[in-house]
Amino acid sequence: MNFITIIRDSFMGFVSQIKEINRKYAVPHIKMSPSVRFSLILLRVYLVLLIGILFYKFYTLVK
Repeated sequence: MNFITIIRDSFMGFVSQIKEINRKYAVPHIKMSPSVRFSLILLRVYLVLLIGILFYKFYTLVK
């Protein structure tokens, strides 16, 4: 075997391992209560708001 074949085979092995991990964890195994879901949604909204303020501040400073 030449060097390129060895690299290709090891790369394909890594890709198959990653695909297997993604397949295993594609569906969450934890049940969340409605209050936890609501809290996570609020945190997402808060994060988007903070990022929006950050971009607005950057825009006003550059302008």
